[in-house]
Amino acid sequence: MSAIVRASAPRLALALSLALAGAASLHADETVDPVHGIAMHGDLAYPADFEHFAYTNPGAPKGGTLTLDALGSYDSFNQYIIKGDPAAGLGLIYDSLTTRSLDEPFSEYGLLAESIEMPDDRSWVAFTLRDDARWHDGEPVTVEDVIWSLETLKEKGRPFFRFYYQNVVKAEADGERRIKITFDGTVNRELPLIMGQLPILPKHYYEGRPFDQTSLEPPLGSGPYKIKSFEPGRNVVYERVEDYWGRDVPANRGRYNFDLVRYEYFRDANVALEGLKAGEYDIRVENSSKNWATAYSGPAVDAGWIVKEEISRQAGTGMQSFAFNLRRKKFQNPKVRRALAYAFDFEWTNENLFYGQYTRTDSFFENSELASSGLPDEAELALLEPLRDQIPPEVFTETYQPSTTDGSGNNRKNLRMALNLLKEAGWTVKGGKLTNQAGESLDFEVLLVSPLFERITAPFAKNLERLGIYVSMRTIDPAQYQNRVEKFDFDVIVGSWGQSLSPGNEQRDFWGIEAADREGSRNLLGIKNPAIDSLIDAVIQADSREALVTATRALDRVLLWNHYVIPQWHSPVDRIAYWNKFERPENDPKFGIDQFAWWIDQGKEEEVIAVQEESGDAKTTTQ
Repeated sequence: MSAIVRASAPRLALALSLALAGAASLHADETVDPVHGIAMHGDLAYPADFEHFAYTNPGAPKGGTLTLDALGSYDSFNQYIIKGDPAAGLGLIYDSLTTRSLDEPFSEYGLLAESIEMPDDRSWVAFTLRDDARWHDGEPVTVEDVIWSLETLKEKGRPFFRFYYQNVVKAEADGERRIKITFDGTVNRELPLIMGQLPILPKHYYEGRPFDQTSLEPPLGSGPYKIKSFEPGRNVVYERVEDYWGRDVPANRGRYNFDLVRYEYFRDANVALEGLKAGEYDIRVENSSKNWATAYSGPAVDAGWIVKEEISRQAGTGMQSFAFNLRRKKFQNPKVRRALAYAFDFEWTNENLFYGQYTRTDSFFENSELASSGLPDEAELALLEPLRDQIPPEVFTETYQPSTTDGSGNNRKNLRMALNLLKEAGWTVKGGKLTNQAGESLDFEVLLVSPLFERITAPFAKNLERLGIYVSMRTIDPAQYQNRVEKFDFDVIVGSWGQSLSPGNEQRDFWGIEAADREGSRNLLGIKNPAIDSLIDAVIQADSREALVTATRALDRVLLWNHYVIPQWHSPVDRIAYWNKFERPENDPKFGIDQFAWWIDQGKEEEVIAVQEESGDAKTTTQ
């Protein structure tokens, strides 16, 4: 727990005065040189005197409106608590201590913090705040704000925050602008970077407001934008802060070029696609191969006013899958899970539904050097051998590969293999229905949030029906879906886990025992496996890039061979469609798309507006 106890204002003041009184001794013992950034492993790509990221244009003109889409609805401007549905784009309001570079696997550079200190063992980290960092009301961002944010998020924020910051022992003020955060001694190289990502909230703003309640009062921030106007559930508009304190911070130069950022809400993805073609918003990242192949047509597309582009993805694609809820007894036997996977015919699906655009996923860290392949090498075996009696034997003897077919739609061979596995697990077909000795059926529901997945799930369900398993599909609105998933109220969902190129503490939230019963966690599967916890620790404690790759590949193997999911597919490109009114820097970032480094070409925008008006599809934008 922190040395700063949030029991009452007097106690907080006393704690702060004690921390400040001890500042001399805190600082005197430390001989660490301050730096401008932190790399997870290796060296930083940008030196201390860098002027801007290579994928930004510091001379980009400011102005215009960027309109983006959002699905569903919202009823709150507080994204940090479990209650309510927060509005899209709220991250634009707040700054953190550091900000990430998209040119590196995992490096952060000072934002609110002008400098960072940490020892070689990373047992603590200290941040010195910039003297000119300000809230939108002109008040300075203080050390007290940092401490209050940390303690409030742990105490009243989403359960994730208590878990994420559990290794923090104390946060202490050391002078007017320096804060030192001490960890519990666990070997965890990522902790200083995690603290750099801490959302910093204004303590003085919340003194008369309950933090743990939903609210549609526009909150006070320190970031590049603030809320200008909103219609709950329909749209929210952010305006660029003209006197934004951080506009000349090197990591910000050339970014946040739009005067207004507007989010328009749509009922579902299909309606949103039509909204793009009607000019109701500007940029769409397309996740549907069918839409990409067939739905982008019409005058605006044909004339080049809407541009389709595929941008190569250098970052990992992670795992998308049919995900089992292991909290359901019927899915607790790995033979059952493996058997069900034989009923998914990817090759037929890819050819007939996806226009051949996808590749089968066979790793939780797909499209990166972190993905396992072949058999474990010597370094991996050093991690896996001590766990041999806790992990599937196939980890040591077989190369993992999802089941395959010839794509003809004739899946009899795989279904026979599935039925043999089900028999071994105690399930037999009686009267056309698969049951166990207790007379229980293996029927289940696939919970969906998008109608797009109904056409994909239906052939899978049809194959399962041939095994005597009856699958229902239920598509519900985003708010209901989020609520049910956070409470683990589902049998099977389409689960996805995006992965960075530098995995770390988030793996505990994905697969760790402690997260399995914590509502709102990302351990959607309900995994409770000590061997996996051990491998997660190896990932987190890796002291070099080589050690990180080794530990991640070992973790990947064990996740795969437990058959927790039925892997689906991935694409090595991002498909993006946008109205042709934008310019962007010559260099795209290596590991993502930074739309806030783009800017509007005023001449192109005028032409686009004219085209939209001519067709009667002109959009109205809050000015």
